[in-house]
Amino acid sequence: MIKVEKTELEGVLLIKPDFFKDHRGEYIEIYNEKLYKEKGINIDFVEDDISISRKNVIKGVHGNQSTWKLISCLHGKIHLVVINYDEKSEGFGKWQAFVLSEENKHQVLVPPKHGNGHLCLSNKSIFHYKQSTYYDPDSQFTIKWNDPKFNMRWPVKNPILSKRDEEGGYVQK
Repeated sequence: MIKVEKTELEGVLLIKPDFFKDHRGEYIEIYNEKLYKEKGINIDFVEDDISISRKNVIKGVHGNQSTWKLISCLHGKIHLVVINYDEKSEGFGKWQAFVLSEENKHQVLVPPKHGNGHLCLSNKSIFHYKQSTYYDPDSQFTIKWNDPKFNMRWPVKNPILSKRDEEGGYVQK
């Protein structure tokens, strides 16, 4: 079973999968097409990706115009920010933060025209996401993590960043 909750951002869903835990460990089904479709999530995912980070690393904020992402944290703890980057939407520039961890097992469904970025809060995190399209670097946009236009709040002052994430910028082909 899964519980699906609407968030403050139109189209963004918080998903809470059930899991089993006993003296031997834990079991979680992180995706079951039938269960997700029963909850109205009718997305065909074509790619799974994993990103491993160390404490204080921010990866993103990235997105494109056509990709759905189902995001979870398999190990550790992350601060996930999702932002509406649809310039034609009333919600353009609105963002929301979530804490995903191996403990809470929560997932966030991110629609197209939204960016997402995450900060590793633990010593190490394993960030997992399913995508509805194949990765195409030429279709990606990048929003600078501290762009004053959006005022996204992060619980870190001096994050570790890639050159792309430090500079930001929009690419659309």
